[in-house]
Amino acid sequence: MKFAILSRNTRLYSTRRLVEAARRRGHSVRVLDPLRCYMRIGKDGFALHYKGQSLAGFGAVIPRIGASINRYGNAVLHQFELMGCHTPNPSSAIAAARDKLRCHQLLAAQGIDMPVTVFGDNPDDTDDLLAMLGPPPHVIKLTEGSQGRGVMLTEKPSASRGVVDALRGLYATFLLQEFIAEAGGADIRCLVVGDRVVAAMRRQAPDGDFRANLHRGGVAEAFDLDPEAAEVAVRAARVLGLGVAGVDLILSARGPLVLEVNASPGLEGIERSTGVDVAGLIVEFVAAGAAGGGMKSRTRVRRRARTKD
Repeated sequence: MKFAILSRNTRLYSTRRLVEAARRRGHSVRVLDPLRCYMRIGKDGFALHYKGQSLAGFGAVIPRIGASINRYGNAVLHQFELMGCHTPNPSSAIAAARDKLRCHQLLAAQGIDMPVTVFGDNPDDTDDLLAMLGPPPHVIKLTEGSQGRGVMLTEKPSASRGVVDALRGLYATFLLQEFIAEAGGADIRCLVVGDRVVAAMRRQAPDGDFRANLHRGGVAEAFDLDPEAAEVAVRAARVLGLGVAGVDLILSARGPLVLEVNASPGLEGIERSTGVDVAGLIVEFVAAGAAGGGMKSRTRVRRRARTKD
């Protein structure tokens, strides 16, 4: 099968591992920089070009789209979908996962638990907004942050109001959440592929921090996930329509809570912590979906894609 991987950097660990896994299984694979892809859109069909050449004949595309190019990268992925190419993570699902507020709304509507979250826009409502959340500590998150960036902890009401006022002054979009103290600065990254968690690791925040992201200095180790937490992770990915996802859970007194769903999870930390060939499992899942119709049948347009100039 002919694979496309949408990635800006062929040297990134996750991209390299997916390329290796695909070739080891007999597939041809090409890494495409989404920003070098360009599109023709018309009622007679759809076309994609890359560095002057037509892109055609791909059976599946694996998106590795970073937040900085989310809008354009997603448009390129959608063009592949409209041309009948299978993907484990549709563009609409990536858009929903990337928007933290919308993601939380979708999950909560399906009964998936998470830290209590509040969101507001008008400065006149700040005091009531904080009252809706409850007493501090409060976690304040930029809605488009990643790898622990744009996540702050405030321990007094005055500090929460100050951060909220500052972020509004910068026209930033953010949400506020309850702080789960009993988690002890640890979270669980679950790698969901299809209908199961194929690997899980526990990430512990360094001393003096509450963010467990490995990019923030967190330490990871393999984790034996219980069935309840695994079910929550799989359901969260399914609600958003993601076939491959990194679901971050926090273990609370009331059960596992979803912190975030990542549509383009890094593979380095979880493969090294668990020894699981996650890239290989992703490739096998995507190939099986493309061969059996999978999401392709839900994204294929009725007219033939235009592939010739």
